[in-house]
Amino acid sequence: MKFTKPSLTFWQIINMNVGFFGIQYSFALQQNAVNPIYKFLGAQNGDLPMLQIAGPVTGLLIQPIIGAMSDKTWHPRWGRRKPYFLIGAIFCSICLFLFPFSSALWMAVGLLWILDAANNTAMEPYRAFVADKLNTEQQPTGFLAQSFFTGFGQTLGTLSLFLFQLIPFLTTENSNGIPYWVYASFFFGAFCSITSVMWSNKTTPEIPPTPEELAELRSKKISIATPFIEIFEAIKDMPANMWRLFCVYLFQWFALKCYWDYKDLTIAQTIFHTTDSSAANKTYQEAVGWGGLISGWTNIITFLSAFVLVWFARKKGAKMVHSVCLLMAAAALFTFPHIDNKYLVFLPLIGFGIAWASMMGVPYLLIVNDIPKSRYGVYMGIINMMIVIPMLIYSLTFGAIFNNFLNQEPINAIYFSASFLLIASLLTLLIKSKKVADDAVIPMGGGH
Repeated sequence: MKFTKPSLTFWQIINMNVGFFGIQYSFALQQNAVNPIYKFLGAQNGDLPMLQIAGPVTGLLIQPIIGAMSDKTWHPRWGRRKPYFLIGAIFCSICLFLFPFSSALWMAVGLLWILDAANNTAMEPYRAFVADKLNTEQQPTGFLAQSFFTGFGQTLGTLSLFLFQLIPFLTTENSNGIPYWVYASFFFGAFCSITSVMWSNKTTPEIPPTPEELAELRSKKISIATPFIEIFEAIKDMPANMWRLFCVYLFQWFALKCYWDYKDLTIAQTIFHTTDSSAANKTYQEAVGWGGLISGWTNIITFLSAFVLVWFARKKGAKMVHSVCLLMAAAALFTFPHIDNKYLVFLPLIGFGIAWASMMGVPYLLIVNDIPKSRYGVYMGIINMMIVIPMLIYSLTFGAIFNNFLNQEPINAIYFSASFLLIASLLTLLIKSKKVADDAVIPMGGGH
């Protein structure tokens, strides 16, 4: 007899997804606050890509290993997915709490490695946890709830860098040179990470496997090589459209990592007219806060435009929508370094926010009909690899590009990013996409 998953109430689905808020708050701090801390601790601009290599490496290695391990796990008390995302959240909170206390650059770099590994440990099983619990009819509601908390967490994480600077007693620095508003952002992130995940862990029980599933689970042995063997076999059979998407992703995600790393330095130079990124420079601190406000703005635009893009994808085709959105992002990044008014800079980045909504969901619509349902999980893991591999290439190469070919100018790095988005837009047109289903939902992603 086939087991049917019980339907959940709306609030049960909300409770299940609350943990995404804390995880994505943490990812937002990684994207927007870690580089300023590196700069406060004396890092050079050309060193930023290599200092951020933890993200792509842990995303490439941790997620497939933890995902495969959670598939093969079951404990009567602790469950299947919960041990992983709870342990991940605990270590994430510890790292977020300790991060502002970094007394040297090496300490901050080491904490980032642990933080990123913890975030990836929590993320992959959490996504599977939501899929485990929901039946087919309720999965769209679950995806939308996940998208809401993802967008909420990312938005609040980026806005915190601006909002905490408005509190007067947080504008001074500690003995390590890091301002207290950075402490406040990370402390609040540590609180959100553990409490939101514990809330979901406490309110949402896992569905135990049937006796047949449990017997099959115990009969299979797993080693550290298992996920890599499965991924290698899937890559050998990968549909042609996924290879075309990989070409798009090479340029798209390389460009995005470049933008994240040099956005604040560009804002400091073009809007706040300073190239001094030391902790003692209050103007640079203000620029970092304004960069967080800009990121929060683009996340809001992303959240508001995601469902509109689904409608356009149905009417005009997912390929055309994504290509146009990447073109909008390229135009935004070509434009914003020319703007010296801190309020007008929000206008071109509307296009970047819309493009970010497309990047989070539309590419899945381009290839979902080409993927066999029996291997859906492993191919979702491969798509995550397609995201982190360009970031890894960026981390290994862009420091030399920045120092030797871009005159060590952050503005030139933004132009470089815009050029790569333009190339990605053109490559998207080579994908042979099929009709988008009427019930398609864009799941907002996050993290690596």
